[in-house]
Amino acid sequence: MAHPFICPNCGHRTTELDRNIGFTRQPKGCPKCGFAFLFELLDDYYPAPDAAFFVCDGEGRVVGCGKNSFAFTGLEEEEVIGQRVDQVLGLRFSNGEDPVATVLEWGVRKLEVPVEVSGERDVAANAKADMFPAYDDDGGLLLVLTPDK
Repeated sequence: MAHPFICPNCGHRTTELDRNIGFTRQPKGCPKCGFAFLFELLDDYYPAPDAAFFVCDGEGRVVGCGKNSFAFTGLEEEEVIGQRVDQVLGLRFSNGEDPVATVLEWGVRKLEVPVEVSGERDVAANAKADMFPAYDDDGGLLLVLTPDK
């Protein structure tokens, strides 16, 4: 059975039978841009063309920025690497919720969560956040921010 995958760097979608290369534990990389690993999507998921991608480790620290991250936040990758994603992007979720912590702790997806994103901008931008857990031994998550129109 084939599973859908998405590259957090370029947004390229593929369908794969396995998460790893051959019989190794090494994750498959993106065949289009060469990014080191892909995220598995449990359902069919199509991000908007202007969606911004952020990859985080098991502690919620940014380890990589992908497609549209600078265009949406005004932050260069060097400015955000190693920092907690909620703090560096100024994420404010309604009702004081912390869906980033929920995804990291429980390994569940959170889709279309309304959020305010500050980044380098003086005024917060409204967006929808889609969060996918990493299904590996290290944990982590893929955060996709789609600006509201």
